[in-house]
Amino acid sequence: MPINKDLKQILTLLLLSALLFIVGNQVVSLTNPDEVFYAGTAKEMAEKNTWLVPYLFGQPQFEKPILGYWLIRAAFLVFGTTAFAARFFPAFFALLGVLGVYLLCARVFNDRKKAFWCAFVLMSGALYIGLARTVFIDMIFSVLIGFALGAFYLGYHERRWKPAGIVLFYVFAALAVLTKGLLGLTMPLGAVLLFLFLRKELGFLWCRASALGAGLFILIAVPWYALMTAQFGRVFIDEFWVNDHIRRLAEAEHAHNDKWYFYPGTILVCAFPWTFFTAASFGLLFRKLKDKASSPFYWFLACWIMAGFAQVQFAHSKLVSYIFPVFPAVAILTGDYLRELFAGSIKKARVMVFVTLAAFLALPFAITEAAFRYSQYLGQPDWPEWYVRANILHLPIERSVLLVILLVMAAFFVIIIVQFRLVSRRIRWFPYAAAFNMAFLFFTVLGFAPYVEDFACSRKAGEYIKAEHPTAERVLCSKMMVRGVRYYSGAEVGVLKLGGGAFFSAHPIPFIASTDKLFGYLQGRTNVLAVLERKDRVDVCDSIKGRYDCVMVKEFGSQSVIKFVPRP
Repeated sequence: MPINKDLKQILTLLLLSALLFIVGNQVVSLTNPDEVFYAGTAKEMAEKNTWLVPYLFGQPQFEKPILGYWLIRAAFLVFGTTAFAARFFPAFFALLGVLGVYLLCARVFNDRKKAFWCAFVLMSGALYIGLARTVFIDMIFSVLIGFALGAFYLGYHERRWKPAGIVLFYVFAALAVLTKGLLGLTMPLGAVLLFLFLRKELGFLWCRASALGAGLFILIAVPWYALMTAQFGRVFIDEFWVNDHIRRLAEAEHAHNDKWYFYPGTILVCAFPWTFFTAASFGLLFRKLKDKASSPFYWFLACWIMAGFAQVQFAHSKLVSYIFPVFPAVAILTGDYLRELFAGSIKKARVMVFVTLAAFLALPFAITEAAFRYSQYLGQPDWPEWYVRANILHLPIERSVLLVILLVMAAFFVIIIVQFRLVSRRIRWFPYAAAFNMAFLFFTVLGFAPYVEDFACSRKAGEYIKAEHPTAERVLCSKMMVRGVRYYSGAEVGVLKLGGGAFFSAHPIPFIASTDKLFGYLQGRTNVLAVLERKDRVDVCDSIKGRYDCVMVKEFGSQSVIKFVPRP
């Protein structure tokens, strides 16, 4: 299909993707604990003037491979060491992922509208938007796996492209391995082998292109691992392969997630607002698989999902992002279902549309209730002069924030009611309405994010430490905040969490988990600062009040900068 025929759809998707993934990425500082982990590693690599060894807390760390850090550091060189720079490449890869799904579906389905809806569903899904705007490597990893599988299937679908498709499959898989490890190969290769086995075409891979692709895979993926093994030996092997691969299979990092239904539920919930359509699309998939006249593409999508699901389901460590590589396939199925639904049974489509709008209708009530229930987590914004003069009710600042939230959610409620009337007449407008609602909700949350930043980020505390206490010997921090304080202050840090457990991947910093260890640490020291969450501050200060006073130095939201002063 000539690219000029797709130009309108591609430009629309690119503009919407830029709006949903990139605009506003500088508004919120990097959050605890994961965004500052990745950005902090890239920052310390720059400080150490190395492109090969990841550093954190001044020491090599091997929790993840190197490609993600390369990209963040490159963005820092271009945009400066900012939140926007750190988030640039996840957003950019998300945009590429949307474009890739469109081009793949346009070629395979030979239906531009169906291809558009497949990419549109992916672009506007809740989890996709969230990971596009977060400094995780999972978006980059997922897009590379998607490109590998898309390249393979295009080579399978049109045999004149077979050599290029197979070679690109190995190249993208190699880049995925450099992003997150062995799953970068086993996920896409598992899907391909399962598909070819079911199609009784395993011989498809027996060709010169596979040999060339395997050679390129080795040249791209292996050298960094070989270099780290040669330079650091057991340190690298124990952390990267044993702790972050093997141990995660047998031990749950987050025990509450270790349930059999975690990933099935994640797929459905995180596909919102397409949840009900996604659930129905699996029924369509089963019917397509039974129909021998159906395209083998449906078998390929099924294998994509099954291979990805099987490789994370049985590991005890479960996180939402682990199942993310299957979301492009899920979005393609959902877009396919939407296209057929709106072209067929309007009555059935209307029921599903109204159920989804009803779910949107419940959100204003839920958000408003949460805002009032947790109003203590709202910060102190600088209201514009016109608002201060218009505040005739003389509400306290935090109540003013609640009032604005209430007004915004009331406006959203009205919008949904209008959409009920609109789509009842023109049902095919619903996907646009759903995407608009997601954008509205997201930018509403983004608008209020600065008011809750002090509860999710450690920028102000870290910058305060750097400016006012540059000679502090070491700053003790709550576990969730230690990476953020390190990133923004550059100070030596340690963890102070009474009764707390260690990180899943060990960090080369002190970890004080008992009162006795804290007393031992404080003995002989006169300039010890701590940045603690409220609960940790109360626990610590109560436990040492007989021998030390906790002097409040500064407070930022839920984060308190305190100094330990010995009692005479």
